[in-house]
Amino acid sequence: MTGSLITLRILLAVIAVLACLLCGVVAGILKRLDGASVPTTFMRAGATFGACLTIAVMVMDLLWVR
Repeated sequence: MTGSLITLRILLAVIAVLACLLCGVVAGILKRLDGASVPTTFMRAGATFGACLTIAVMVMDLLWVR
């Protein structure tokens, strides 16, 4: 039972990271389409990825039973 719980937690963490990565890429593309320079685009994508990952980690911490 414990092994499947750890596997589920790892799977949820990987899904959260991939979803945050997708959000960061989309934010970067939208910023680039708006006419921003490449460094500004990377800054926006990184900030969006970080914010999304922070929220995902906080939600997972609230949901997981210790």
